[in-house]
Amino acid sequence: MPVTIRDVARRAEVSVATVSRALGSPDRVSAATRARVLEIVRELGYRPSPAARSLITGKTGAIAIVVPDLGNPFFTGVLKSVQAQARHTGHAVLVGDSDEDPATEQELVRTMAKQADGVLLCSPGIDDATITELAGLTPLALLNRRVAGIGATVMDSAGGMREIVAHLAALGHRRCAYLNGPLTSWSNSERLRGLRSAAAAHDVEIRELGPFAPRYEDGAPAADQALAAGVTAVLAYNDVMALGALARLRERGVAVPEEVSVTGFDDLVYAAVSAPPLTTVAMPLAESGRRAVDLVLAHSAAEAAGRVVTELPTRLVVRASTGPVRENR
Repeated sequence: MPVTIRDVARRAEVSVATVSRALGSPDRVSAATRARVLEIVRELGYRPSPAARSLITGKTGAIAIVVPDLGNPFFTGVLKSVQAQARHTGHAVLVGDSDEDPATEQELVRTMAKQADGVLLCSPGIDDATITELAGLTPLALLNRRVAGIGATVMDSAGGMREIVAHLAALGHRRCAYLNGPLTSWSNSERLRGLRSAAAAHDVEIRELGPFAPRYEDGAPAADQALAAGVTAVLAYNDVMALGALARLRERGVAVPEEVSVTGFDDLVYAAVSAPPLTTVAMPLAESGRRAVDLVLAHSAAEAAGRVVTELPTRLVVRASTGPVRENR
């Protein structure tokens, strides 16, 4: 039979309440009593159940993460890194998928705040005021979003887009199309910021198309619009959309990169094995997940942690989907 807290109390000759206090609120018992209880705990091999531990400490031992779309491999990559760091700190992870719906996103945070010790909001689409309100309900941290006064880990999307434009300009591209992601996306606005500044610096004309859903199937109509615009390069909001655009260009007999260059963003595993392999921007998923978890867990321990924003660098990865402009274009 498993050892219970009553067994510990009986062997230590104290009450069950004293054992609970010794394990969860050591300042409420004498040092000698706590030492005796811990010795018996080790001797008997007692381990409080999660439910009991929650009652003792007021902590659930879990953190929650809300993502826009688990069907997008970018977010499953984030989740993998979050789970690895949470496991390292002894926490379970509760996952919510908002399906790109801000109302669902807000409801998930309100529900999961009651079930976890903190919530990580990944690339949220809800407005700043609502995020600030939600931060009053639970320790809250953001991944890939900036909101004043709330801790966040962000990836340098603007810098990554500047690298893409500089790369294409060096290949002779002067007319490009950008396939917008959701207009509620902070990452999309950051990519536009980098895109516009780099386009002006390199004398590149950008046709901003969309918005499009950041999904494979939206790559086809996006590619059609880009071809109609007469551009020599297509910059997609993310890799998933770029892969859909590549498939559509193949269907239409448009050679990549000989006739049109294509770039993505995120450097998903599929980017390296697409046909042709996709030029893209690598995002630091492992590091961002680790830092975001640490931020959620530190939030309740130090008020200042809730105002920390860490920006992590991105990196251009050049592959075969980009090439020089044809002389007759």
